[in-house]
Amino acid sequence: MQYKQLTIILIMLFGSISPAWAGGVQVIRLKVEGLHNPEAIDRVAPLLSWQLESSHKGLWQEAYQVIVASSEDLLAKGQGDLWDSGKLLSGDSQGIPYAGKPLQTNTKVYWKVKVWTNRGESDWSAVYHWRLGLRYQKDWKGRWIGFDRAFPWEEISTFPTMGARYFRNEFVPKDNIKSATAYIIGLGLYELSLNGQKVGDAVLAPTPTDYEENVKYNAFDLSDRLRAGERNAVGVVLGNGRYFTMRQHYKAYKIKNFGFPKLLLNIIINYEDGTTETISTSDQWMGTADGPIRNNNEYDGEYYDANKELGAWDEVGFDDSSWLPAEYVQEPGGDYQAQLNENMKVMKELRPVAISARAGQRYMLDMGQNMVGWLRIRVRGNQGDTVRLTFAESLQEDGELFLTNLRDAKVTDTYILKGQETEIWEPKFTYHGFRFVEVSGLLDPPILEDFVGQVVYDDIRTVGQFETSDPMLNQIYQNAWWGIAGNYKGMPVDCPQRNERQPWLGDRAVGAYGENYMFDNSRLYRKWLEDIFYAQRGDGSIPDVAPAYWRYYSDNMTWPGTYLMIADMLYKQTADTSVIREHYPAMKKWLAYMKELYMSPDFVLTKDSYGDWVVPPPSIEAGRGQNADVKRPSPLISTAYYYYFMNLMIDFATLSGQEGDIPCFQQLRDQVLSGFQEAFYQPEEGYYGDNKMTDNLLPLAFGMVDEQDKDRVFEQLVNTIMVKNQGHLSTGLIGTQWLMRTLSDFGRADLALQLATNTSYPSWGYMVENGASTIWELWHGNVAKASMNSQNHTMLLGDLMLWYYEYLGGIKAGENPGFKEFVLAPVMPEGLDWARVSYECPYGQILSHWERKNQQMHWSIQIPPNTRAIIQLPEAASPDLSQYPDLEGGRIVLPSGQYHFTW
Repeated sequence: MQYKQLTIILIMLFGSISPAWAGGVQVIRLKVEGLHNPEAIDRVAPLLSWQLESSHKGLWQEAYQVIVASSEDLLAKGQGDLWDSGKLLSGDSQGIPYAGKPLQTNTKVYWKVKVWTNRGESDWSAVYHWRLGLRYQKDWKGRWIGFDRAFPWEEISTFPTMGARYFRNEFVPKDNIKSATAYIIGLGLYELSLNGQKVGDAVLAPTPTDYEENVKYNAFDLSDRLRAGERNAVGVVLGNGRYFTMRQHYKAYKIKNFGFPKLLLNIIINYEDGTTETISTSDQWMGTADGPIRNNNEYDGEYYDANKELGAWDEVGFDDSSWLPAEYVQEPGGDYQAQLNENMKVMKELRPVAISARAGQRYMLDMGQNMVGWLRIRVRGNQGDTVRLTFAESLQEDGELFLTNLRDAKVTDTYILKGQETEIWEPKFTYHGFRFVEVSGLLDPPILEDFVGQVVYDDIRTVGQFETSDPMLNQIYQNAWWGIAGNYKGMPVDCPQRNERQPWLGDRAVGAYGENYMFDNSRLYRKWLEDIFYAQRGDGSIPDVAPAYWRYYSDNMTWPGTYLMIADMLYKQTADTSVIREHYPAMKKWLAYMKELYMSPDFVLTKDSYGDWVVPPPSIEAGRGQNADVKRPSPLISTAYYYYFMNLMIDFATLSGQEGDIPCFQQLRDQVLSGFQEAFYQPEEGYYGDNKMTDNLLPLAFGMVDEQDKDRVFEQLVNTIMVKNQGHLSTGLIGTQWLMRTLSDFGRADLALQLATNTSYPSWGYMVENGASTIWELWHGNVAKASMNSQNHTMLLGDLMLWYYEYLGGIKAGENPGFKEFVLAPVMPEGLDWARVSYECPYGQILSHWERKNQQMHWSIQIPPNTRAIIQLPEAASPDLSQYPDLEGGRIVLPSGQYHFTW
């Protein structure tokens, strides 16, 4: 397109400015080490962060002061008895380490911050707090309790039927309560209540781990909920979760099982007179397994008999004489750690869109969206009536549920009525991936208002927005959002519906990068790095699934290598070097392990397990009924990835202060490159390997192609897409992770847009055209053999979401991690009229909105306070740069504010 002379219009940043501080500076959104729940942190020097808001353009922080106090009263007086940083000349507002007095276990502290900027001084921020939890195992009092056995009405078989365990205790605190905190480790899942009321809003807590390695505790402030000087009742329900695994006595060589549910709870009460009391689990507690939750299983659902309800069992005065004394049980074995990532929560409610009658007094409910969670139901009937809810992602041609792709997961919730006029119920300890629900056992025909879908995923904010002039791009984005969110389950799982739901590493390698623009997921992925670290064996091997609930140590580069790629993503997006420093030794050990076992004398990494997993069959007919679970190992892929990881390790060595390792990495990288070229490059034809898309994509993406050969190799890639594939992709999980960015980096964003908007097979749009509301596991998911055919996977998104944000939106961290200084450089391919993309980075919201209008290009941007952006303008634009520092060509640097460009 021909560009006219560029004009720049400066717009003052007014946004959503509060009248109380318009024209000034406000400090907002204080964070402690990114912690979601400040009631429990076990870091002695957590990192403090904040954002700025202001109506001023070009706002830059010049200094700050942090005050930390042991009480709100002292803080209000400006007395930082724990730490007063004084006025520090610094523009830093992210990752400031606490540098005050050492804190004691179970200590709650309060803090605030003020800043000085080039536009004036802020007021003090609002008051925030954090609590140093129970740092050491010896800080915990009492013992683990549970029932390490099945009861007569339970069956421990391949498909176990084991109910929930209920525990209770009563206690009388003194009158002068100053504060009270509950610390709980309830395995596999728990729900805590005090005096008949649930504590917190989490569901399916705590976050899952390899319980033999580490277990996470949650903490809750009970200061305003305890009845001083009176009896109080505490109750805990334990669900099975991943601890008592979903399949018992089945493939023990593969599936980990940890035992029966168990509980450790401390309620620490601090009194005004300086004394402390701890209420802890012991054999003085009472428990039962004879409650209404008769079975709970992540794969199979929950069975609830309302006739077995226990009444006010978690309130004072309940008669528990028929219950059993709690029994001491063996601890789980893993280290006790504060949970820093979010618990799951009911994040949305979704109303069904249709209900239809089926034969046999059955009804089919359509939620209108493939979702993850469960149903809350409203029913009435006779005592003993049985209502069953069976969940599926899609229907067969005859309108019945399609269940074959769920394998042996029973996916059924059962509710036994007690015969009251109206009964409302939802499960506690299971979840489902579904759009359709078959409902049976109802006394009366149901109405839509009898059902509410509870959408469940980790309690993380959506921080990105994406919309364009192309409805298909927008729908694919929505499908991606629903799939990604639904598969956040304290770890990123592959799918939410069948008998799997495992945290496969390969599924999220590049995908997690794009997800970070959509969700505030850094705490989740930091936790996942821990899971991978704990799953590493002593010899250095890393599994394909972490936590290693399935013992798959197949040894390959692409799945375990996600370890490095997630760490790299977190560093680039947040500038937190600790994720690199903490995991550097384990990464180095794994790469040495792979080199020793599988590198040939010619420096080819010979071991691969999956190849380019789930490449699309050449046509829909060729894929009909096909089993997609076929491994095609590729030494080209594994060798290319080893080269890529060597480059990452060179950067990681610098960040970790291990510069002495760099020469070894450099030498090995160069040797691997030479071996790769010799083994896989076909100089006569100008392509790699078998000239598959992924064979050429990886060396182009990783910078492995000699300069004089780049155009030839890229032409082969384009020819494969345009001629052989008739304008379509032919990549599987691996190649799709590098597809969109590589095409754009080599000047073919138009071709990337074509792939992104295709509606014929194979494409993301083909999924949409065939009824998908999430992302399929397979490109041919509407015809493939059902044994491996999830309709809610994220792995085939590849780098599409990353391309949406970093290319169509142009928002990139660039060479400087963490977005203190970032790049705005959108591609604006013909065929797309406009794109509006926003992302809340650590400093605030970045906005990029471009539009073709009246034969002109318009581009509006927003740069958050305390940052600056490197603006890359189209080459054909001719801006007047006299008032800006010219970096190179059309690149200019702009401070915070809103700007509008026209050319």
